[in-house]
Amino acid sequence: MAGRLTTIALLRRSGARVLEGVAAGASTAELAAALHLSPQGVEYHVAALLRRLHAANRPALVARAYALRVLDDGQWPPRVAPDAVRDSGPRPGARG
Repeated sequence: MAGRLTTIALLRRSGARVLEGVAAGASTAELAAALHLSPQGVEYHVAALLRRLHAANRPALVARAYALRVLDDGQWPPRVAPDAVRDSGPRPGARG
């Protein structure tokens, strides 16, 4: 995992699926339909990814994800590296 910023790069499954779609060039509408989310839900995830990976826009997000090795090289469609996805579970600080 050398070269990966683990505190930044650990994604939830939903964020990983959105990142894969963005990297494949899918539009918000296409992602919403494929992931059974509203367009606003997709935009929420994209905005969170942009903040988390310190990227200004979608192309920069994809470039940063490859640079951090969050996205695996040499695969089409793009896939998030398995060790970049954190296990499901309660959110830190969430009340049960």
